[in-house]
Amino acid sequence: MKGFIDDIEDLTEENTDFRRVLYTGKHLQLVLMCLQPGEEIGAEVHEDRDQFFRVEEGEGEVEIDGRRSEIGDDDAIIVPAGARHNIINTGDEPLKLYTLYAPPEHKDGIVHATKEEAEANEEHFDGATTE
Repeated sequence: MKGFIDDIEDLTEENTDFRRVLYTGKHLQLVLMCLQPGEEIGAEVHEDRDQFFRVEEGEGEVEIDGRRSEIGDDDAIIVPAGARHNIINTGDEPLKLYTLYAPPEHKDGIVHATKEEAEANEEHFDGATTE
């Protein structure tokens, strides 16, 4: 096994896709995200998985179970399983972040250039890992 080793800050800042799955392990998944100004992930609940976010560029808000907080460069967010959450880009530039799902949420290797594409192709983790 090789695992994943790379400059996550550079990869995140260079990413222009709404969602890009970089690595999927048996129990954890690494995903890059880019939200355009005014765009949001969309309110969701993951009953069986915790989620970590790290903002590399931009500004926005996170809402976790009705509580809103401003977020920006270098902020980390942890969403516990069962919490309703959303991330919204409130800035004038793209909001670039990465997220870790534990366990994985999406099919390995999936790239959705836009939110519309992601919503039209909801492909959930099928058990296949990166390696």
